[in-house]
Amino acid sequence: MTLRLRPYVAADEAAAVAIHSSMTSDSFPFLLGWDGSASWAEFLRSNEEQRQGLNPSTYRVRGTQLGAFVDGTLVGRASLRFELNEFFAERGGHVGYGVAPTQRRKGYATEILHQALIVLRAEGIERVLVTCADDNVASARTIERNGGVLESIVRLEDEDENLRRYWIN
Repeated sequence: MTLRLRPYVAADEAAAVAIHSSMTSDSFPFLLGWDGSASWAEFLRSNEEQRQGLNPSTYRVRGTQLGAFVDGTLVGRASLRFELNEFFAERGGHVGYGVAPTQRRKGYATEILHQALIVLRAEGIERVLVTCADDNVASARTIERNGGVLESIVRLEDEDENLRRYWIN
């Protein structure tokens, strides 16, 4: 498998928006920060601003969002956070990832997380927090395949679910 993580470019719009739309029924925002009201160029600019650490908020810290491509086809994405604020330290961790529904069960999630860890380490992050819903068995396996050690399972009262918290050294 030749999977490559890279920043989105103008030519990725149709594929990325199509995957984003296909995942709305799962309540999974494939394109973080995308709601369709801004242009793709504005979305790309916002991603670059996030990489530079501009305009931080509860849901935005210095980081990047990368598409995962296999032979030029977008199959998934990684969202990387190079720092943790209170929200990400509790819930989101350093990395989130997703795979297009049509591309699942091919090992892409494991490779996306593996490559994301390399990028995070290049940014100086040696101990990486990764979280997933307690009932997301596939994601838990992906994290464990990448060396994740379960720290705890916490209850998110406001979302009425349990969250698994893993650390990868």
